[in-house]
Amino acid sequence: MKKTIIAMMAAGLALGAASMPVMAAGKTIAVSWKTFQEERWKTDAAAIKAVVEAAGDKYIDSDAQGSAQKQAADIEGLIAQKPDVIMVVAFDSDAILPSIKAISDAGIKSIAYDVQFEDPNALYITFDNVGVGRIIAQEVSKLKPEGNYAFIKGDKGDPNATFLFQGMMEVLKAGIDGGKIKNVCETFTDGWKPDNAQKNMEQCLTSTSNKVDAVLSENDGMASGVVAALTAQGMAGIPVGGQDGDLAAINRVAMGTQTVSVWKNSVDLGKTAAAAAIALADGTAMDKIAGVAKFNGGKNKVEMNSILLAPTPITIANIGVAIDAGHITKDQACAGVKAGTVEACK
Repeated sequence: MKKTIIAMMAAGLALGAASMPVMAAGKTIAVSWKTFQEERWKTDAAAIKAVVEAAGDKYIDSDAQGSAQKQAADIEGLIAQKPDVIMVVAFDSDAILPSIKAISDAGIKSIAYDVQFEDPNALYITFDNVGVGRIIAQEVSKLKPEGNYAFIKGDKGDPNATFLFQGMMEVLKAGIDGGKIKNVCETFTDGWKPDNAQKNMEQCLTSTSNKVDAVLSENDGMASGVVAALTAQGMAGIPVGGQDGDLAAINRVAMGTQTVSVWKNSVDLGKTAAAAAIALADGTAMDKIAGVAKFNGGKNKVEMNSILLAPTPITIANIGVAIDAGHITKDQACAGVKAGTVEACK
């Protein structure tokens, strides 16, 4: 697994080197973030900014603070600064479409970063989110192949919530159809917020009289809310899935309160997207950028050029992978872990 991580990081750096134009200095790359409340976006931002500035280009950004209305205003403001490329992490993938059209109308290239919006003129760069859903379901079902499952999905306006659930269902369909697995709770979570996820989990426990055997949460922030709800009912330790590789989540994996955090290396994603943005700014056609393939898995099946990176599951058996890669320190991963119980913490 360590070799896999190293290979992924090398691939991301290779893409950056292959795509990095030699005459792009002086270009401007802008990013519209949907929110900076989640830990991971700060990591992405730092990676993108580092690559852009190392190429001699300018980085600008804005934070929509979890508001579709503010994001539209933000993008209008970014367009006024006449950047060469605008990356957008959409808060609402449908509401954002008029803003994306405005970007194109202004002669600016666009990138759908991590969150898809369906526009054929944009480059879509993310991890394989259907694959992430499969991994979460696979790891949880290894520990609990039968029983009552709760599904704490992300925000309804984010297509990633649907992609993740699609992957989960691919893995669990046979068990559900055969009656071994029962879907007892399934709910979207406004804004992917941990406190909303905790409320959803509390309502699930109430409605089932605590008869829940496993929880598939669609990200680590929400998993923290799920674990809080379970702990309050004395149920900490039942299988819980998540994704993003949040530092607190990896510690929960070591502690045994979260089964898996699917690590989508934000540094790799940021570097890959920054290199692609610089290539676009220098006039490289989207379909000529290294790693690009066609993707039409969205709600409306709009075909887009895309780059999909491979994620890595972090479980109690391979926490050392994240430590060795420098994503988290041993002290952070192993805080509060009973001595001798986790190999990576010895």
